[in-house]
Amino acid sequence: MNSLTIAGKQTRRCFLLAVAICLLAAQPLMAAEGITGNLVGVEWLAKNLNREDVVLLEASFGQMNSAQHIPGAVTVDLVSFGGREIPAAEMQRRMQSWGVSAGKKVVIYDQGGTYIATSLFFDLYYHGFPAEDLFVLDGGIAKWQATGGAVTKDASPAPKPGTFRGAKLREDVRVRLPEFLVASGDPANNALVEALEPGYHFGGAKFFDRAGHIPHAIMTPSADYFNADKTFKTAEEIRRMLTYLGVKPEQQVHTHCGGGIAASLPFFTMKFMLNYPKVKLYKESQLEWLRDERGLPYWTYDAPNLQREKNWLASWGNPMLRSFGVAKLSVVDVRSVEAYQQGHVPYAVNIPADVFKRHLATPGKLADVLGAAGVDAAFEAVIVSDGGLNASSALAFLLLEKLGQKKVAVLMDSMDDWGLGGYPLAKEATTVGPRKSPQDLAIPVTTYPDHVRPGIVTSDPQSAQGPYPKVYLASGKTAPVASQATRQGGKVIHLPYTDLLNPDGTPKAAKDIWSILVKAGLPRYAEIICFADEPGEAAANYFILKLMGYPDVKVLAM
Repeated sequence: MNSLTIAGKQTRRCFLLAVAICLLAAQPLMAAEGITGNLVGVEWLAKNLNREDVVLLEASFGQMNSAQHIPGAVTVDLVSFGGREIPAAEMQRRMQSWGVSAGKKVVIYDQGGTYIATSLFFDLYYHGFPAEDLFVLDGGIAKWQATGGAVTKDASPAPKPGTFRGAKLREDVRVRLPEFLVASGDPANNALVEALEPGYHFGGAKFFDRAGHIPHAIMTPSADYFNADKTFKTAEEIRRMLTYLGVKPEQQVHTHCGGGIAASLPFFTMKFMLNYPKVKLYKESQLEWLRDERGLPYWTYDAPNLQREKNWLASWGNPMLRSFGVAKLSVVDVRSVEAYQQGHVPYAVNIPADVFKRHLATPGKLADVLGAAGVDAAFEAVIVSDGGLNASSALAFLLLEKLGQKKVAVLMDSMDDWGLGGYPLAKEATTVGPRKSPQDLAIPVTTYPDHVRPGIVTSDPQSAQGPYPKVYLASGKTAPVASQATRQGGKVIHLPYTDLLNPDGTPKAAKDIWSILVKAGLPRYAEIICFADEPGEAAANYFILKLMGYPDVKVLAM
């Protein structure tokens, strides 16, 4: 190898090193200039608005653009565009008419604090435009004006036609109904992130023909993602919020809404701000779900299966199902011994509410009682009381959850309702013990595990709080005057659990409960600690908040 060749290679290495150093140095500079990932700040736009390689798109409605817009912005009218499936060739033509070309930086804005810009962002990305050249203006026109940016009513001149040619559609970021339907039944491995307001989520308003949400949907309204000035919250703040709601990076995330536009907001934040690896958008969203001829299920509460009704429970009392071991269900009657003897659900075991109350602080002894009664921790346990949600059924619910019961629900019907429904009432106590034959329907004694779940009952209100502040919810008829809670300096809200119930003891409609909680000032993002002089009353509010999908609720053992 001659000296010239060696010298040339050395020169090349030096050149590449210099380029690398320059690129690394440019990254913080870009951030300082207002580019963070796929977000640009208004300062950056003000400096680069007139560059030939910058295309500014306003994602709005036509009448908004005619009222005022950033000079030079090309309007993409959502009336004729948003939410619709656009053929690839048509989309390419439209993008070219907006001046979009390969190598240009496309900046999209809307009114700020909304999802219109992210919707257009998704459509361009789905149709093949490179993510590294695609941006959303942080804060939209609201932030632009607040910082002194100019606006105009004058129509923008038609842009020079772009030359962008669509690449292969990015089908890997779209989810279709069959996959989405399967995902809805597997919440452990899938997160169905919903971008709807509470009024729609809880059934207060209708998008189409039914009110509510897709089962296991996790509500994240648009406002949750933005600051007061309509800029995005930081990636860390959004990550903390989603983690709090149970959305994990390792899950397959499916974002959806009513018609596929608002769903772009959580899609954008998780894929391009948080860099979650598995994020898809369900473009067809609730519109397709509700039109499906199978009549797919729709919820108003976040956890409706915490409530059971007599028709459902009766179907599991079939002797044949029990003889074959199919009825994996424990029925726990918490009424008095006398009431139980007057008539009870077939195969129900009697553990009076006083037993649960007595063992509030001794979970090991309660586990022994449950095992001796034949309650199986691996089954669903349905609690039977005098009807509806009350202090007795709620306390049993709380302590079974605390002990690790696989699933717990409360029967909302009374024994009077049960009898009037034509269902049989047993008067002999359910036999608990070894089965003498395969046909014997005796309930076997179990070894109930003493596996106390953390974060359900706490005796220390001073313990380290989570990522959000503590809020103490006084659940009884009157708020304790000198409680442990009120001495901790946290926010105290008095809301008797009975205010959230109908006259028959069943929880009010989800939309009405939500309205009451908002009026009382109970935040969703908070460590909520229910307390009362009577532990069952605190447990009742615990039940209702779990029914409504509040992620962090516990009961203070007074």
